[in-house]
Amino acid sequence: MLARGAILARRANLALALAPIMMLAVMPAQARPSDARASCQALNGIRLPDAATVIAQSYGAGEFKLPRSPDPPGGPSDQPDPPLPAMCRATLTLKPTADSDIKMEVWLPLSGWNGKFVGVANFGTGGVLQYRNMVPPLIGGYALAANDTGHSGGGGEFAIGHPEKMIDYAYRADHEMTLRAKEIVARFYGKPPSRSIWVGCSLGGVEALIEAKRYPKDYDGIVAGAPPNPFPLFNAEQIWGAWLNLNHPEGSIPASKFAMVHQAALRACGTPVGLAQGFIEDPEHCSFDPGVLLCHDGDAPDCLTAPQVARMRQLYAGPVDPRTHKVIFPGPAIGAENEFVMSATQPVKPAVDLYRYMVYQDPNWDWKSMDYAASVDKAVKQISPLLAVDANLNDFLSRGKLMLYVGWTEGHNAKELASYYQDLVKNAGLARAQNVRLFLVPGMNHCGGGAGCDTFERVGVVDQWLESGQAPEQILSSKVSGGRTLRTRPLCAYPAVARYRGQGNMDAAESFACVKP
Repeated sequence: MLARGAILARRANLALALAPIMMLAVMPAQARPSDARASCQALNGIRLPDAATVIAQSYGAGEFKLPRSPDPPGGPSDQPDPPLPAMCRATLTLKPTADSDIKMEVWLPLSGWNGKFVGVANFGTGGVLQYRNMVPPLIGGYALAANDTGHSGGGGEFAIGHPEKMIDYAYRADHEMTLRAKEIVARFYGKPPSRSIWVGCSLGGVEALIEAKRYPKDYDGIVAGAPPNPFPLFNAEQIWGAWLNLNHPEGSIPASKFAMVHQAALRACGTPVGLAQGFIEDPEHCSFDPGVLLCHDGDAPDCLTAPQVARMRQLYAGPVDPRTHKVIFPGPAIGAENEFVMSATQPVKPAVDLYRYMVYQDPNWDWKSMDYAASVDKAVKQISPLLAVDANLNDFLSRGKLMLYVGWTEGHNAKELASYYQDLVKNAGLARAQNVRLFLVPGMNHCGGGAGCDTFERVGVVDQWLESGQAPEQILSSKVSGGRTLRTRPLCAYPAVARYRGQGNMDAAESFACVKP
């Protein structure tokens, strides 16, 4: 969770901060390994603004073993952690306020640094470093940093009675980390990074938008995956299915029927390629209605009762304000029916945590008492100033590049992000609009996983975009399992979609073209 709000403008300009650092630089970018290790050792004990002393240690290639951390976004990986290149690992704690306790790490390649820096986002409700997500940038030659969002543990309990920790979680931890990390990079390599890129998905996607909104000069390029924005409204949707089942049990749908509805939607809107690969390729233009599954001779496994048809429509639509009858946040898209199984009996925990600990500040608050008028109003008033980002990112888009993406078979309806993108473009004007691109990924679950091609480059795409000035109109994506590439296809910049050319291997990207519907 994350987003916007009133901020403490209290930090010195980074350029001024780096000036004295340049005189203290200890390591040229292409130093010998022995020099690099000495430079890493020299980081020990340095003091940075609002931070405890740095602790640094160097590791040879393959020596550093990742600490235990949650599964990466998209679910557990079936691949072992790759051996890491030689690096200097610097750890420190940031304390911009008396109640702050932000743990961060900076990883610095001992050789082969490409001169650039990556900020790695968090996930869920934060509370840990996402070590597995820190590996790809390091292997790619980037210096990088990540933080725990200012608290320990993966729940929202930290927020009760700690407004400063809420600010750290929402935006201050990322910004402070970025400033301090760039100082460490400059000390270690003898020069600041030539380019900085932020990458994140889910919570990290909202962190990305917040960075673009609040601190448009922190990063030159930003990757924002599946940003559930604004968080309070998205979390209201994540409680919706369980709340409906509790309060209106007559419409409850068993898990087996969700699978049946998914197959019906696939038959209705799937192309031959989509039917073969197991997902709808263009859900935005699918008009499937669950009413076609209405039972005509009593309840049965292959049909829906009238209350179940109504329930299915409610789930697709998303929660509705009982006063205005307007949708608060759309439900998952057609083709993502399996998402409803996950929240049919219990709501998503981070959603409950937001309302319980951040909105109501009450560990005894029960989601079963959710009021889709009063509760949402309270959340918008209290949390949106911290955890929502409007569609005006002009300050960032005047100088930086923004890549948005989201999967079609996850709980976050891709249509909502498409609408946000359209508002961004409208507000940006023609010139700045060239600095933002959106990619909707068919068959991909939340940040990864699913039947679609969910493996594709993010940081590298934005880096090349910054280098060439040419916006990406398509990205190569793959479906990988057990270390083997099963198929590939292009991801197309919105509103274009990948269409099969009508001949050739359906599992090969070259058999597809990006076309606008």
